[in-house]
Amino acid sequence: MISVPSGLREAALTLARVALGVTFMAHGYMHTNMVGKAKNVAGFEQMGVPLPELSYYAQSAACWVGGFLLIIGLLQPLVGVVLAASMAGAWILAHGGGEFFVSKGGPELVLVLGTTALAIGFAGGRWSVDGLLASRRAG
Repeated sequence: MISVPSGLREAALTLARVALGVTFMAHGYMHTNMVGKAKNVAGFEQMGVPLPELSYYAQSAACWVGGFLLIIGLLQPLVGVVLAASMAGAWILAHGGGEFFVSKGGPELVLVLGTTALAIGFAGGRWSVDGLLASRRAG
């Protein structure tokens, strides 16, 4: 294993965590502000998503709240699991039947977002609210 200075490791984890959080919030923005509730719910109904209106709210909240919590680094393991589960649902219900690439509606984006959320959730670094709280408890 290559030895990496801890400051460089923390900077990389922080950058990845913030970029992922911004991406999830942008995804939430797209669903709520650009596409809108009515079109999302209709699309969910057409795909056979159970409880389409509730699913819309759950997906939107996961993206908005989860993205924000990733950016600040709070409750990272829980957020990682919730976002990974949300993306797994998107893969199964919306993106699993076609080809792999997004231009064909494939699952690669939700696969990358979900697995990265899971990994970052468990390794989000010390430069976070979670890290600050842990250092205060240890001190």
